[in-house]
Amino acid sequence: MQTNFYIICHIATPTGPETYGRFEIGNDREAAYRLFARLKGDKEVNGQNMLCLELMETVNELPVNINILSCTLSELTENVRLITKEVFNQHNLNGAP
Repeated sequence: MQTNFYIICHIATPTGPETYGRFEIGNDREAAYRLFARLKGDKEVNGQNMLCLELMETVNELPVNINILSCTLSELTENVRLITKEVFNQHNLNGAP
């Protein structure tokens, strides 16, 4: 069974977190962890955080949360740019930085 990694974006709403985006980032654990470590944000997440990114993994076809960051809108913009660049490189340049 293959493990896949992805990053989900969610926003806080009165009824709880609402997912609005998902980035499939492949099946390389080290690459997924390295990418998430490069993202900007605060590791301290609480009820006041509006924007969050979560590094997720599928294990036996079930989602498992690995890490989470809260971020500002400006940080989210930079993070989406970085994630998109990495996914592009992964699919089009065979993982070249």
